[in-house]
Parts: sequence; structure tokens; C-alpha cells
Amino acid sequence: MRMVFALVVALAACSPAPAPPGSPLGLPALAVPEGNPQTAPKVALGRKLFFDRRLSPNNTMSCAMCHVPEQGFTAHELATSVGVEGRSVRRNAPTLLNVAWQERLFHDGREFSLEDQVWGPLLAGNEMGNPSIGFVIERLRGLEDYRGLFEAAFGGKGVSGERLGRAIAAYERTLVAGASRFDRWRYGGEANALSETERRGFELFSSKARCAACHALGAKHALFTDHGFHNTGVGWRRTSETAEHTRVEIAPGVHAELDRRTVESFSEPPAKDLGRYEITLEPKDRWAYKTPSLRNVALTAPYMHDGSLPTLEAVIEFYDRGGLDNPGKSPLLAPLGLSPQDKAALAAFLRALTGAGIEVLVAEARATPIGQ
Repeated sequence: MRMVFALVVALAACSPAPAPPGSPLGLPALAVPEGNPQTAPKVALGRKLFFDRRLSPNNTMSCAMCHVPEQGFTAHELATSVGVEGRSVRRNAPTLLNVAWQERLFHDGREFSLEDQVWGPLLAGNEMGNPSIGFVIERLRGLEDYRGLFEAAFGGKGVSGERLGRAIAAYERTLVAGASRFDRWRYGGEANALSETERRGFELFSSKARCAACHALGAKHALFTDHGFHNTGVGWRRTSETAEHTRVEIAPGVHAELDRRTVESFSEPPAKDLGRYEITLEPKDRWAYKTPSLRNVALTAPYMHDGSLPTLEAVIEFYDRGGLDNPGKSPLLAPLGLSPQDKAALAAFLRALTGAGIEVLVAEARATPIGQ
């Protein structure tokens, strides 16, 4: 039996590594860390881990509970996610599509690599709720259906915290969605890939609407982010609210205005959130959050770090007003004076940024056997 197992591990380790996820039209070349090359067994293991609810103490939460494949690898139902045992999470779940190109992770940029990032939600008490790294490792060692999988993916080496992070990171690097209609038009030379309205929207995006100041794009590819952090006023708003009524989401997409004191009598107070400042302790970073990529943005509502804007139209209205004034607001924001036609064209352009092949990623995700 040991000889058979050793042979399986050896064959898996020697199997040709799949090519890196590639660079579809519009995306730059992807740099995969030398210490974590892509291999088929590793990606398969990472996918299994990503969808396994047994990685939470009560077997209810997985990474995919907040990063739902059918919802653009984010979550549409609520502005901010719900963690283990229904606990409140203070920020919106960002999409994982094209996450491999992100230079900083989380809305406040506190992590630098996918390999390390995974342990944030695994150990957060209001997310997956594990008490320690060792707790997760011992649980995996006791699951029969993981027997031999780490060894096959890592040259005979078993379960460890480092290898768990590497496996999930390898899977997340396959969540690539480029070659949108915009890419085909701008980078592929397809003159008819965008409608006249969408082309007008791109013109506005790059000029009057000033979107490209933060959502940058280049001559050969576009990530639609400057990887920077900006105060738009959304984070500051929570500290300045004095209205007697508050907007409460009572069902997906359904809201009601309730008396603030009534809400506060039966709910926990909103968690404080100072954004990037919590990482740097620099006053200039108060209420600043990472610029998200706009690729596949039509699939990833609601928007902003707190999920407070439900539609693309609401986002455009927010920026047309110049964001929310506060002492640290980014100087890049100012009222735009967009017409209704301008706003419609801009929204049409943003919807043209949806990449190809997302349905394949969803199908692969849902074909993953768990607990077998």
C-alpha cells in the first residue's frame, strides 16, 4: 500500500505543470511566485479547500460563502458579508476575478500575497472563526478525503499552514477573466466590438468623468486600478451621520427607512472603520480605501468598501456629485456635471468590461467534490 501511494505522489509531482493562467487580451503577463508554481494537483487541491465548509469550526463557512462563483466571486445579497454564526462583517466582499494582478489585498491593503491573505478570513472571529492555524491543520489531517492530496500537490509533503495558503492561492490565480468587448475593441482592433454609446462612454471615462485618474489603463493592457488608496467620503460618512432615520436592508435589494434609535435598540452598533489608516497610522490615510479594478464590474454589485451603493448608476451619481466632502477627501474628486445621456453612456461602457470565460470558471467551481 505504501509503495502504491508513493508511486501516486511521484507521478503527480512529475506531471507537467499547466501553463500559468495566461494573459487574455487586455491583461498584462501574470507573474507567478517562484516558490509556488502552478500545477494541476495544487490547483485542484486549492479549489477543494476554497469550497470546503469544514474549514470553519461548525462546518458552515467556506471561502465561497462570501465569494460566490455565480455572483462574480463576490456576494450580491447584502452590502457586507455575514460570517460564522451570523456575525457581522464590516466590509463588502471584493471580487476574486483577476485577483492575481492585485498588488495589495483587502480594502485596506494589509496583505501583499495571495499565499498569506487566506489566513485573514480563516482566523477572523466574525468570518470563518477558527481559533488558530493549528486548529485548521489538525482538522484537515483528520479528514479522510484529503489523505494524500497535499502530498500529491507538494512533492510528498503533508498538510501545513504554508501549503494550505499556496494551494488556495494557486486556485485563485486561475480566476482570470479578460478579453472583454472593450479589450477586443481597444487592444484587438475589432472596430464593431463596442457600440457607439459604449465608445462615447469610454471617451467620458477617460476625460470629462475623470475615472481614469484612479482606474488606470495603458496602451497594451488595462487593470483599471492605480493600486492606490483614496478617500471618497464613503468611509467618513459613517462617522458623521446624524439623521434620525437609517436605511436598513431587509431582503436582497429591499430597503426600508427606520428610526435610528429603534434600530440601535436591537442591533449591534456599526463597527468603526478608518480604512488604510488602521494599517499605516498615518492621518492622511483616514477613510482611504484601495482602488478596485473595474473589470467585470457589472457582475460585482454592490459597490464601495461597505457595499453602500447598490448599482452602477448609483456609483456614477455619487462621483458626479464629487463624492462626499470631508477634510481628507481626495483632491481628484470634484463635481462632474454629467448629463443623463453621459451617465447612461458611462454605465454602458462599464458593462462592456465583462470578460470572457466566466461561465467556465463557474462550471469548474461547482464540479468540485467536497467531503468525498
